[in-house]
Amino acid sequence: MSALAPLVEAFFTERLLTQLHASPRTVAAYRDTLRLLLGFVHERTGKPPAQLDIDDLDAELVSKFLTHLEQQRHNSIRTRNARLAAIRSLFRYAALRHPEHAGLIARVLAIPAKRHERGIVAFLTPTETDAVLAAPDRSTWYGRRDHALLTFTMQTGLRVGELVALTRAEMRLGAGAHVQVQGKGRKRRTTPLTPQTIAVLRAWLREHAGEPDDPLFPTRRGRHLSIDAVEWLVAKHATTAAESCKSLRSKNITPHTLRHTAAMRLLQGGVDTSVIALYLGHESPRSTQPYLHADLTLKQQALDRTTPPNTKPGRYRPPDKLLAFLDDL
Repeated sequence: MSALAPLVEAFFTERLLTQLHASPRTVAAYRDTLRLLLGFVHERTGKPPAQLDIDDLDAELVSKFLTHLEQQRHNSIRTRNARLAAIRSLFRYAALRHPEHAGLIARVLAIPAKRHERGIVAFLTPTETDAVLAAPDRSTWYGRRDHALLTFTMQTGLRVGELVALTRAEMRLGAGAHVQVQGKGRKRRTTPLTPQTIAVLRAWLREHAGEPDDPLFPTRRGRHLSIDAVEWLVAKHATTAAESCKSLRSKNITPHTLRHTAAMRLLQGGVDTSVIALYLGHESPRSTQPYLHADLTLKQQALDRTTPPNTKPGRYRPPDKLLAFLDDL
């Protein structure tokens, strides 16, 4: 067995699981990246993955693998960069265990992430929010569950992974009502609840009796909803709401759209971006900057404060014939 195989094994068992205590989703993402990389190198070199050495994974081959992801597998630039981040993590660990490969490791670590366009975050207006909340058929058990889930998510702004993991025990609906959430990096935070959300949740919990460790929004069999299931039901109710709210027809509504909606409501309510970052469980207030770019109302208010009064419309006219000639080219 070559040096690469024990390095990869130690990277997962020692580095990710023991030292970093990485989440299952992180471990799975890194695992999938390395499986793709080792398969790609095997096709190029003919060596089985267990016989590959660190020297086989040089910067040139890693770069070709990233190009392969984009061109043959049609991965987005975001996915390409995420795969590169996993490879970098492995090679930073390799630098500690195999300093004899310092040159090769440095060249791989020097591969840059690709720049990509950042779109404006999508969120729902108050009218669109009301339409989506009205979409579930509350005469059915599923409709009442979905209505409670949508109401709760639009107010708290939880990530979909945090939402599906919630249990009844993490809800506090008495004085100082709030929900306790374990977010990214295993960081726990407390999110307050509004009177409207409290009323909806109380009605739902009275109907849906259960033990403290039972999921807050379960399947009919009492299990936790999957992320795919939440994405499906959000898209389903958004499609229904679009029948009466035409502006929804041009939007791709996902659970993350509901999270953006909660953030935009706070921003438009005058809440500071640093507080919004704490509310959403962001690592840094800089993560809330996209909401500032998306809010046209704030930009219009800024423009209204800076527009010079009594400005007459007009067109620039060059003061010289030669300049006029150049201007007309």
